[in-house]
Amino acid sequence: MASPRHFLTLLDFTPAELQALLARASEMKKAHRAGQDQREFPGKVLGMIFAKSSTRTRVSFEAGMAQLGGHAMFLSPQDTQLGRGEPIEDSARVISSMVDIVMIRTFGHDIVERFAEYSSVPVINALTDDYHPCQLLADMQTWQEHRGPMAGKTACWVGDGNNMCQSYINAARQFDFKLRIACPPGFEPGTALLEANRDRVTLTHDPIAGVRGVDLVVTDVWASMGQEAEQKTRARQFAPYQVNAELMRHTAENSLYMHCLPAHRGEEISAGLMDAADSIIWDEAENRLHAQKALMEFLLLNQRA
Repeated sequence: MASPRHFLTLLDFTPAELQALLARASEMKKAHRAGQDQREFPGKVLGMIFAKSSTRTRVSFEAGMAQLGGHAMFLSPQDTQLGRGEPIEDSARVISSMVDIVMIRTFGHDIVERFAEYSSVPVINALTDDYHPCQLLADMQTWQEHRGPMAGKTACWVGDGNNMCQSYINAARQFDFKLRIACPPGFEPGTALLEANRDRVTLTHDPIAGVRGVDLVVTDVWASMGQEAEQKTRARQFAPYQVNAELMRHTAENSLYMHCLPAHRGEEISAGLMDAADSIIWDEAENRLHAQKALMEFLLLNQRA
């Protein structure tokens, strides 16, 4: 059996592999809507480890594995030894000996790295405090379905320099586009990550300057999971960074906007944009299902090789 491939950040795949994944995701989406049987992995089991709550991640992975003919097993720290101090290395060895693929949604990125190191099956990062690569697959698929290749375009991240922002930095590198980051002072993404990608990523504290002439605007909640106590303070600091119709007027003609959800309407994004007839946010959400099915197919087929 081949050594397992893992998907912990977008940098784990080549640009060509990522493009192939997007094409396959759109293909699987069409097939699913046409009612085609996609059960190519009967009997395969996905272990889903959740240390953080989720709607889209759990539903998309669980539904996706069922559509592929397999079974998804939900594992939470409250119900397993993961929450009682068992070493990550021990859990990885045991769990990976019983399932065919693992996805982890947790806090520290080092947790998924350690788990993958000791896992005998592919491991997918379904969100850590540092990165959210599965969401970027869905975002890039959505852009491609509506506007074609992202290469050569310019995007602006507006808001906190969080795990989504950092994944957009990796996406700019892997999908060959320019990225501007507009965030309040003190909320920048990792310095090392910015430095490593300074040829295509620029930072500003002015949201209007950030979005001027861009093709895509992306945002997320101002306080991520684990930061709820900071919500009121952050709401004041981030108020000028709301993505709304006025801000979008400064973007390029035919531009789009995205939000990974869940959204706080009236905070980081206006309700008007959320509910607009031409909003692609709901396509973006649905594409988590199809992008992750393509990802799981790729990783499982690699195990057969």
